[in-house]
Amino acid sequence: MGKQNPYITFIQKQNRTPQSEALPGQVTNSAGGHSFELDKWGRLNRFLILGSEGGSYYATERALTKENATTLVACINADGVRTVRTIVDVSESGRAPKNTPAIFALALTTTAPDIEARRLAMEAIPKVCRTGTHLFQFATMVNEMRGWGRALRRGMAEWYTEQDVSRIAYQMVKYRQRDGWTHRDVMRLAHPKPKTETQDALFQWATQDDKPAWATADTMPEDEALRKVWAFEQAQHAEDVKTIVQLIVDHNLVREAIPTQFLNTVEVWDALLQKMPMTAMIRNLGNMSKNGLLVPMSDAEKLVTERLTDMERLERARVHPIAVLAATLTYGAGRGFRGSGTWKPVPKVMDALNTAFELAFGVIQPANKRTMLALDVSGSMGWGNIAGLPNVSPRMAAAAMAMVTARTEPQYTFTAFSHEMMPLDIHAGMSIEQVVKATSGLAFGGTDCALPMIYANDHNINVDTFIVYTDNETWYGQIHPVQALREYRQKTGIPAKLIVVGMVANRYSIADPNDAGMLDVVGFDTAAPNLMNGFARGEI
Repeated sequence: MGKQNPYITFIQKQNRTPQSEALPGQVTNSAGGHSFELDKWGRLNRFLILGSEGGSYYATERALTKENATTLVACINADGVRTVRTIVDVSESGRAPKNTPAIFALALTTTAPDIEARRLAMEAIPKVCRTGTHLFQFATMVNEMRGWGRALRRGMAEWYTEQDVSRIAYQMVKYRQRDGWTHRDVMRLAHPKPKTETQDALFQWATQDDKPAWATADTMPEDEALRKVWAFEQAQHAEDVKTIVQLIVDHNLVREAIPTQFLNTVEVWDALLQKMPMTAMIRNLGNMSKNGLLVPMSDAEKLVTERLTDMERLERARVHPIAVLAATLTYGAGRGFRGSGTWKPVPKVMDALNTAFELAFGVIQPANKRTMLALDVSGSMGWGNIAGLPNVSPRMAAAAMAMVTARTEPQYTFTAFSHEMMPLDIHAGMSIEQVVKATSGLAFGGTDCALPMIYANDHNINVDTFIVYTDNETWYGQIHPVQALREYRQKTGIPAKLIVVGMVANRYSIADPNDAGMLDVVGFDTAAPNLMNGFARGEI
């Protein structure tokens, strides 16, 4: 490269601004430094995907939720229709780890001043609230925000009347009570009017204290939907494992329908596993190992690993990468985050979980660019959690997400930083647990998000794309990240790009919105990897 021109060096130093001082267009972030502020639509996307549960190092859960609710109201008032469509898109496409932020946003949108926005919000209830748990969460939230007017009652009623009766029967059996609500509570407020005899029978079973005769009869009903409820009632009075297993096999009863005393036997778990939904299977890996079903070289091991490595099955089930990450960390630990049960993890299942994590992002097209993956490992990144998952901090999630890019790109390098650059000995061939352990063990301090660009500049590293995984609470450095990137561009002649992966649902970003070579994306948005790579290739 040659020696740096001293006059250029002088000019550059004059253009350096400490992060304690604001550049034009910046605001004070929660750490006391200065960052750019996302527009309301960018903040809405961060909230819908990352949520505000657990808060962050610099903002309590309540403060972060209030800030995002204020943003949501601003979006609703500016364009309520766009807001509803954004909520539905994020929820239906499975881009978010948890559906709760979308449910909250939809409930708030039912109070919109715009009539069309309210109408669309009511129509979207079955699209966003796809399970009984979702519906009960929505009922809890909307009950605190507004009265049960005609439009809301109609929207809630249509959740029961417009869906397939077999699906409604399944929901009634699987999700009988959540958040202090039952189907009887909701239906007595919504007043759904049955359109068929089967609907009428299901509604009576869900709302009346006295069970209808068909539900408790010795012979099962002819109607398929009613047989699901009949099988549930039979299970509640079963006296032996053989009866329970036969009911599971014949009627595909779910775990929630099985009395607790039968959930400690291999036979019952084996029957449940055969048709167990993907998300339930991932959540119950520990239970199946604890009860002796999921062990090395077993049929269960073969079935579980085949499913976990089936991309089409993962996509159909909307399995989110963060759910796989949480399961990997929990199952690998050999004990649940809550409870006292322990198990011995099966190595092949661990390998399959690592594969499933990457597959859950879908097919990723590589950027084929020289990429520096820069992980913010400062103190604030170890605080809080992603999407309310108690065992997944932003630091862990950032390391795992960066591995997806590393396994895609032919040329990459890993770096880590806080107030200084950290040694980071990780590579794409490592497992999720190894990467998380390596990054968790690093010392940490304040946050200086300019360090990756400074480091590349000082060490003559050719980088086309810097990808910084951070909470954007930078404050420590003597130069802003955007200035450090511009210095790097000037010195190397490389039109380097900066992609900022926001790992917390705050309103800050180190990416300058006026620089076409900088992009802000939401961490653990399933659409993020291909968006990032398309930007790196110059297609966006």
